[in-house]
Amino acid sequence: MTNRLSVITTRAGDDGNTSLGDGQRVSKTHLRVQALGDVDELNSHIGVLRCEALPSDIDTCLTRIQRDLFDMGAELAVPGYEVLTKEHVLFLEQQLQHYNADLPPLKEFILPGGCRAAALAHIVRTVARRAERAVIALNQTDQGLSDSSTHYLNRLSDLAFVLARQLNKANQTADVLWR
Repeated sequence: MTNRLSVITTRAGDDGNTSLGDGQRVSKTHLRVQALGDVDELNSHIGVLRCEALPSDIDTCLTRIQRDLFDMGAELAVPGYEVLTKEHVLFLEQQLQHYNADLPPLKEFILPGGCRAAALAHIVRTVARRAERAVIALNQTDQGLSDSSTHYLNRLSDLAFVLARQLNKANQTADVLWR
C-alpha cells in the first residue's frame, strides 16, 4: 500500500471549507459533508461496539459493514461515484433474516439497554437513522446518490436493533421492555 496521507494538518480547512474527493471545495456545513460525517460517526460507533466481546459471526458481519460504510464515505466524498449496490443491501437483508429467525416475537417496545454490547448496538441503530436522514436530505438537493446508500442505512439500523436483541440473548440478559 502506498502512503495516501503524508500530511494530516494542512490548514486548508481553516476558512470553513473542505475538499471533496474530486477536488471541489465546499463549506463544512454542506449537506454532503454532513452526510459524510454522519456515516463516519456511524462507522466509529461500530468500531466501539466491536471492542466488546462479541460472537465471532457478529464481529465478522460488523467488519464487513465497516468496510461497506467506508465505501459509502467514498461515494459521498466523490459526487457521481457509486460503489454500493443492491447486493450490499441484500447482504444486510440476509443478516436480518438470519439473526431475527430465533428471536421471540416482540410484544412490547424495547428500550436501549441490557448488556453493554446491546446498548452500543442501539447507539449504532440511532446513528444509522441519523446518517440515513442526512443522506436523504443530500439526495433531495444534490441528486446523484444511488438508492442503495439510503436502503443500506435503513437496513443497517434494522439490523442493529436485531443485533442488540441477539447480544442480550448471547449474554443471557433480558431486553429492557417499555411499559
